[in-house]
Amino acid sequence: MAIRARRLIIPALGLLALFPPKQAMAVGLVQVYETALANDSAYRAAIHENRAGQELAAIGRSALLPSLSASFSINQNQQDFTRQAINLQRSYESQTATIQLRQPLINLGAFAGYRQGISKTNQSNAEFSNQAQELILRLVGAYINVKYAEDQLVLVTAQRTALEEQRRANERLLEKGEGTKTDALETQARYDLSEAQLLEAQDNLANARYVLASIIGEDVTELDPLSDDFRVKPLQPGRFDDWKEIALEHNPEIATRRHAVDVAREEVSKQQAGHFPRVDAVAAIARNKSDNPLLVGIDALTQSIGVQVSLPLYSGGNVSAMTSQAKSGYKKAKADLETKTNQITVELRKQFNLALTSTSRIAALVKSVDSASFLVEATMKSIKGGVRTNLDFLNAQQRLFEAKRDLAEARYGYLLAYLRLRKAAGIVGISDLHDIAIHFTSSDTSPVSIDVASTTGNKMETANSAITYTSR
Repeated sequence: MAIRARRLIIPALGLLALFPPKQAMAVGLVQVYETALANDSAYRAAIHENRAGQELAAIGRSALLPSLSASFSINQNQQDFTRQAINLQRSYESQTATIQLRQPLINLGAFAGYRQGISKTNQSNAEFSNQAQELILRLVGAYINVKYAEDQLVLVTAQRTALEEQRRANERLLEKGEGTKTDALETQARYDLSEAQLLEAQDNLANARYVLASIIGEDVTELDPLSDDFRVKPLQPGRFDDWKEIALEHNPEIATRRHAVDVAREEVSKQQAGHFPRVDAVAAIARNKSDNPLLVGIDALTQSIGVQVSLPLYSGGNVSAMTSQAKSGYKKAKADLETKTNQITVELRKQFNLALTSTSRIAALVKSVDSASFLVEATMKSIKGGVRTNLDFLNAQQRLFEAKRDLAEARYGYLLAYLRLRKAAGIVGISDLHDIAIHFTSSDTSPVSIDVASTTGNKMETANSAITYTSR
C-alpha cells in the first residue's frame, strides 16, 4: 500500500471552490423588481383587470340612480276613411318627441346588484393584491434559480477541473510504470460523469436565465452573488398559530374567495327579487305634432309625473330556476372558500416548518462542508502514508462537492421558504424584497490558498496550482 501510495501524484486542485472573476456591475433584486413592474406581462394584465374591476361598483350603483332618456319619431301616415259614402284617402306627417326621467324607489334587485358590485370590486382588489405578491415570489424564485444554477455550474466546473488534473496525473504515472490502470479508469469514469454534469448545469443555467428574462423583459447575465456572511434571522412571530391568524386576516387568496361568497349571496338576493314588485317615480314631457287636416293640425305639449308599479305574476318558472341556480352557486362559493383556507393553512405549515428548521440545517451543512474539506486534506496525507488510495481521494472530493451543493441549496431554500411563508400569510411586500436582497450583498472576502505537495518515490513534487476555497 505504501509503495502504491508513493506512485500517486495528487495534484493540487481547485476543489473547495472556484471563484469567477469579480463582476464589474451586478444587478440586485430591487433593480430587477423595478424592471419587472414595467415589463412583466402577467402583472400588466393584472393591472388592467383591476382597473376594469374598479368599475363594477359603479355599474351596480347605476341601477339605483335616475335614468334620463329621450326619443323622437317622425312618421308618414296614410289614412283611408269613408265619409257620406265617399271613400277618401289622406296622407300626413306626424312627429313625437319625448323626454322621460325615471327614479327607482323600490327595486330589491337593484339594491342587491349594488351590494354585489361592491363585493366584486373588493374581489378584484384582493386578486390584484395576490398578483402583486405573486410577482415578488416569482421574481425572487427566478432570481434564486439563476444564482443556484450559477453556483452548480461553478461547482461542477471546479470538479471537472480537479478530475482533469487527477486524470493527467494518473496518465503520467501510468506512462512511467508507477501507476495502475485501475486508478486511471476510476478517475476517467468520474471525469466522464463530470462532463455530462457540466452540460446539464449549463442547460439549467440557460433555462433559469430565460425564465428570469421572461419576467423582467431583459436579459441579465450578472446578478448579485450570495453573501458569504449568510445568517438566518429568527422567525418572527415564532408560533404557527400567530401566522395562521395573520393568514386568515390578510391572505388575498382567502379574501378573494370570501368576497366571492358575498357576490354569490347577493346573486341569490337579486334573483329572488324577481318575485317582488318594482316601484319607480316617472316624470315625462312629450310633444306631439301632426299635419292631419281632419284635426286642423295638432301641436300638443304633455307633461306628466307619477309613480309606476310593476308586479311580476308569472315568467314561466324562470325566476324560481334562476334563484335555485344562484343558491347552488352560493353553496359552491362557500365550499371553495373552505378549500382555499385549508390549502393555505397546509402551505403555511409547510413553509413555517422549513423556515423554522433552516437555522439548524444550514449550521449542520456548514459543518459538513468544513468536515468534507478536512477529509480531503486528511485523505491526501493518508495517501502519502500509504493508508488511502486514489478511489478514497475521489470519494472525499465528491463528498466535498455534494456538501457545498447541499449548503447552497439549503440557503436558497431558506430564502424561498421565508418568502413563501409570508406570501401564504398575505403580507409580502417590497420590504421583504429588501430583506432578502441583503443576503445577496457582494463579499470581498479573499479566498484561502493552501499549497499541496505529493510524494513520488523519495522526491517531493509541488502541485501546479493551489486548492482555493472560502469557508461558508
